[in-house]
Amino acid sequence: MKRFFLIIIITTFSTIINAQDIDKIIAVVGDEIVLRSDVENQYLQYISQGVTRNEGLRCEVLEDLMTQKLLIFSCKQDSIFVTKEEIEQEVETRVNYYIDQIGSIEKVEQYFEKDIYQIKKVLSELVEDQFLVQRMQSSITKEVKITPFDVNEYYEKMDKSELPLIEDRYKLSQIIIKPKMSEDQINKLSDRLNAFRKRVLNGEDFKVLAALYSDDPGSANNGGEIGFVSRGTFVPEFEKVAFRLKKDEVSEIVKTNFGYHIIQLIERRGDQVNVRHILLKPKYSSTSLQNARLKIDSIYNKIKNNEISFSQAIKSYSDDDTKNNNGLLINPSNGSSTYTIAELGSSIKYLIEGLDENNFTKPVKVESNEGSIYRILNVVDKTSSHTANLDLDYDFFQTQALNFKKQEKLDGWIDKRIKNTYVELKEMDKNCKSRYKW
Repeated sequence: MKRFFLIIIITTFSTIINAQDIDKIIAVVGDEIVLRSDVENQYLQYISQGVTRNEGLRCEVLEDLMTQKLLIFSCKQDSIFVTKEEIEQEVETRVNYYIDQIGSIEKVEQYFEKDIYQIKKVLSELVEDQFLVQRMQSSITKEVKITPFDVNEYYEKMDKSELPLIEDRYKLSQIIIKPKMSEDQINKLSDRLNAFRKRVLNGEDFKVLAALYSDDPGSANNGGEIGFVSRGTFVPEFEKVAFRLKKDEVSEIVKTNFGYHIIQLIERRGDQVNVRHILLKPKYSSTSLQNARLKIDSIYNKIKNNEISFSQAIKSYSDDDTKNNNGLLINPSNGSSTYTIAELGSSIKYLIEGLDENNFTKPVKVESNEGSIYRILNVVDKTSSHTANLDLDYDFFQTQALNFKKQEKLDGWIDKRIKNTYVELKEMDKNCKSRYKW
C-alpha cells in the first residue's frame, strides 16, 4: 500500500464495538498502548476492502497504529486537545447518520448489539483519537508550501509507467433562481424569531425553544448547540455576530443563506466560539415557486435561442454567490473547479452524463439549505479519461507533490520524536520492515 501522507486508520465502528475487552498489549508508545486485536481488526478491514493478504500488511498496520499513538501521546505533551463539545457534536452527527442508514435507534442498537449510550461511549473515544491525530498532523505540516518548480520536479522524478488513469472530469457552471419571499412572509418569520428572543430574555431556556422550533436538525437535537468552531468556519454574516456576543447574550435576527437565526453565545476561547442558535427557514408559497420556475424557463429559452450566452445569463440573472466566479462550481474535496462523475453525485451525474462541452441541462428543481431552488447546469469543460500528464492534470500533481512534501516533514518529525519517547515493542515479526526507527 503506497501512501504519500499519513493516512489516519479509521477502524470500522462495528469492529471496535465488538472488540474483546480482555486483550494482549503488543506495543507501548509513551502512555498509549496497541492491542493485538487493534492490529487484527484493521488487518481484516483492509482485506475486506480488497487489499492483498500478506504478513507485510500486518507489519504496516502495526506501525501505522504505533504512529497514531505517538501523535496522540504528543498531543498531551504539547497541550493540543479536543473539547468535550466538539466530540459530542461529531458523535451526534455519526449516530444520526447510522439512524438514517439503518432506520431507527432501536435498529442501530440491534445492529451493534449495544444500547445507544454504549455506542456513544465507544464513538467518543474513537472520535477524540481521530481529532487528535488530525490536529497534530496539521500542526506539524501547516507551514509546508510548494512552488511550481516543486511540482515539475516531482513529476519528472515519477516512474511514468506508474502514472494513474484520470477519469472523465467536468468543469461546470450554474444559474440559480431562488423563489422570493413576500414582505408579509418575512415579517411573520421575523415576528416568530423576535418572540423566541423575548421569551429567552424573560427567562425561558434557549435550549428548549431550539429543540422545539429550530429548522436546523443537526443542532436542534442538541438544544441548538453547534459546538466549538474556529473563526472562518461560519458564513460571514453569522460569524460576525457570533464573535461579537457576550456570554449568554442573545443576538438580534441574523439573515444568512440558510435562513434567519437568533444566536446565543455559550463560551468563547480565543478564536473559537461555542454558540447555540434557532434557525427558521423560508417557507415559499406555491406562487413564489411558480414565478421562479417561469423565470428560469425564460432564461433557458433565451440561452437556447442564442439571445444571450450562458456566461451573460449568469451575470444578469443568477441568484447565487457563484455568479461572482462566473457560476463555477468548486469541488469541496480539493478546492479545484473540476469533478469526476463520482464526486458530482447521482443527481447531477444523471443530468450531465452524455453532455458535451458547452451543452447545458434543462431547468431542474433541487433542494438546498435554503429550500427549493431552480438550477441550470452548463458543461464548461470536459476532459475524457486519459493517462495523467502535467498539462491537463496540474492540480492533481500539485496535490500529490504537496502531500509528498508533507510526508517528508512528518517523517522527519516522527523520527526525532521517537528518540525522546518511551517505546516498547512486545511483539513484532522479525521480518517486518519498519519505516521508522522504533
